Parts: sequence; structure tokens; C-alpha cells
Amino acid sequence: MRLVRHLFFAIIYGAIGSVVILVGGYIYLLDARPDLEVWHQTVLDAEYTADNDEVVDFEDYLQLEDRLFNQLREQIYDRIDPGDRHQIIRYSDGSLMDPEGFPRNWNRTFELAPDEPAGGVLLLHGLSDSPYSMRSLGELLYQRGYHVVGLRIPGHGTAPSGLLDAQWEDWAAAVRIAVTHVAGKAGPDRPLFVFGYSNGAALSVEYALASLQQDNLPVPNGLVLLSPAIGVSGVAALASWQASLGRLIGLDKMAWNSIELEFDPYKYGSFAVNAGDQIFQLTGRIGRGLESLKNAGRNDEFPRVLAFTSVVDATVPPSTLIHVLFDRLGDRGHQLVLFDVDRRAETRALLAHDPQQRLEELIGEINKTYDLTLVTNKYSNSDSVEALFRKAGDSDIAHNPLPLEWPTGVFSLSHVALPFPPDDPIYGGPATEGKDYPWITLGNVSIRGERNLLLFPDSYFLRLRYNPFHDYLTGRVLGFMQ
Repeated sequence: MRLVRHLFFAIIYGAIGSVVILVGGYIYLLDARPDLEVWHQTVLDAEYTADNDEVVDFEDYLQLEDRLFNQLREQIYDRIDPGDRHQIIRYSDGSLMDPEGFPRNWNRTFELAPDEPAGGVLLLHGLSDSPYSMRSLGELLYQRGYHVVGLRIPGHGTAPSGLLDAQWEDWAAAVRIAVTHVAGKAGPDRPLFVFGYSNGAALSVEYALASLQQDNLPVPNGLVLLSPAIGVSGVAALASWQASLGRLIGLDKMAWNSIELEFDPYKYGSFAVNAGDQIFQLTGRIGRGLESLKNAGRNDEFPRVLAFTSVVDATVPPSTLIHVLFDRLGDRGHQLVLFDVDRRAETRALLAHDPQQRLEELIGEINKTYDLTLVTNKYSNSDSVEALFRKAGDSDIAHNPLPLEWPTGVFSLSHVALPFPPDDPIYGGPATEGKDYPWITLGNVSIRGERNLLLFPDSYFLRLRYNPFHDYLTGRVLGFMQ
């Protein structure tokens, strides 16, 4: 019996020791990362929070945003160490990537107001992103007569430190202010739409659920969702303990999931672990809200949805989007558009995983309450593209040729690519060649040389930054809104 007891305690102590070694090694690796810069450590206190009683409407929000960007100038731009002033640092005054040097700083909330609006549109960007990601869609919709607001969501568009303490409730409160403003500008007899990209899509769905519960919130006529972050991995739930442990032992780097050079003028390179925790909480709330709406028999009241995603979205798999959102919606004309991988033989041979079997099953399912479109190769070994279309509840599949082709060297779309046209000045591809921009077009940088030589991380340029099928996307959007 004594031997068994000794063996038991030996196993327990050994397990505890192994955990301590693993945690210690993890902490060591985190601490070995690059040093934190001023843009990681300076928290700007002029940022909007849900408990700010002084901000009651959209004009108040914009005035506070003015103060915030003045703080950004004084506390980060003006305090950068001379050794960190570089031609590609976004906070280096006058650098190639300084957003203040562009014709317009799209990190800030923008509003496009026609004389007689055909309707109202609120645009919500993604996590660690900025209103720039919705710029192209905003300008298109403004040209079509819509009153458009591209909201800068709290914690974004300034410095990565803005996401150290941001709460999803702050984001949701700002969305409510902006929707109310847009609805008022459009007028009671005009349609109201909310567009969301990635985390902005999650906020769009959260708002739509809230609007069905609160009489004082305008109910949107429709939602347009791009790369919707409707559900995230449970690993995101571990973010809070990492940050808490960092505070306990005084290691500020543990508040960061990644610490990168800030060279992108409109998106943070560094990612605070709190941001992952907030989207985990937000998507959990959305899932519970959608399930409650379905159980109450009210899912037919949810606004019409048009959603676009890549079939190989590494951030939110389409299966999650379907399970959490589309399978809980009623039959109200909802539409899901999937962008397939390039199925030319030379590309398919390189794929570690091919989603074809699941796509065939999905196309064949006839008991769904939403229209499904798959944008894919017209036939094997062709770069031409067609749209396979299956209407809700129908077994027939239509083949609609599209005047589009897969670009050379592109094997799939990505989570971050969908909102950006091929000629986007920052994230565009070959279509930007020959343009004399006084900045670096990040989507068209071609890496050929030795690894780990550039200031940029090599992996940044593997991910596609623009959507070669953007014209198809905008066509579907306009059709949906009509």
C-alpha cells in the first residue's frame, strides 16, 4: 500500500513539474519576442466606451474621435524613438505608409451623403482593421444614391494598444449610435442595410438580434456579410488567462498574441490577446441569440442575409457559418455565396486539403432555407469561372458562366481578400502595376529572394489581399439591395 501511495504522489508531482516546465517554456518563448514599442504600450483614453454618458449621438462620437486622433499624434507619432523612424513605419511622420500623408485618412469614420438618399448603409470593418476595408463598397453605394457611413469601431484605426482593453460592448454601443444616425439620414420610407466584414459581420448580426428585441432600434432591411466571423475556435477562450498571467508576473508581452512591425497603414500587424477573447464572447452571444430566436419561432423575422466567404477561410470555416447562422434562419430569401479553390490540375496537386467532397454534399442538400451559390472553375483545367446555383428547397443546379478568370499564381481567396478590388491602391494585385503611387502597394509585392531578409514577415505576402471576383460580389450586392 505504501508503494502505491508513493507511486501516486510521484505521478502527481511529475505531472505538476511537467506543467510548470511547459508553462515556463511558453513564457520564455513569449518573452523572447521583439520589444514592445510606444504603439503597443500607450493606451489613448479619448477612445469611446459604452459607459461614456457624454456621447449620446453620432456627432458626439465624431467629436470624441477628433480628440482621439489628436492624442494619437501627441502620444505616439511625436514620441517615437528616432531609431524607429523608418520609411515603412505607419507612425513615422511623413513615411511611405503614414496614413496621415494620404489624400484621406481612411482610419477614421467616414460619411458619404447624397442630396436625396435612396436608402441608408452602415459599413462595419473587421478586427484589428479600419474603415478603409469598406471604402470601395462605400464609394460604390454612394454613387448609387445611398447615404453611407463607414464606422471606425472603438479600439481600431489608431494603435494596436487600442485593443488591449476594448470590450465587445463598446463596439456594439458604437454600432447602435451609427445605425440610428444612418436610419435618420435615410428617412423612414427608405431601406436600411448593415454591411459587415469579418468581426464587423458579427457586430451586424448582434445588432440585428438586438433590433428585434428593442423597440428603439431601427430594424435593418438586410445584412450583407463578408468573410463573416460568426464563430471562432474555442482556443480563443484561452486568451484571457494568458493576459491575466502576464499581469500577475509583470510580463507585458503576454498581453499580445503577436508583436509585429506596424507597416500596414490601415490594419494592425500586432494582435492583442484581449481582441480574441472579445470576439469569442461576441460570437458566443450571437449563437445563443440565434438559437433563442429559432426556438421562439421568430427566425422568420430576422433581416434578409447575403453572405460571401471563401471555402478555405482559415479564420472561420464555412461549416461554422452555416451551422451557427444559416441553419437557424427562416425561409426569407437568404443567400450564401462560396468562392471555391482554383481547380486546375496543376493547382489541385499542391493542395494539402481539398474541400470538394463537402461542397458536393452541400450543393446536393435540398432541405435548406437559403439560396446557395458556388463560384468555381467552369470545367477541369480551365481558368474560366462559373456560378453553380441551387435555390432554397430545390434540387436543380443551374450553371451560370461568368466573365471572370482565375489569375495566374492565385490558388484560392482568403479571409482578408473579399472586400478589396484587384486595383485597390493598398491591397490590390497586378492591376495596380504602372500606377505611380507614393506608397507601397502591399497586395502586389512579389517575394523572390532569401527568407527573413525583408522587414516584412514573409508570411504576410502569401495571403491574397484582393478579390479577383470583386465585380461579381458587387453585382450580387446591388441585386440583393434592389
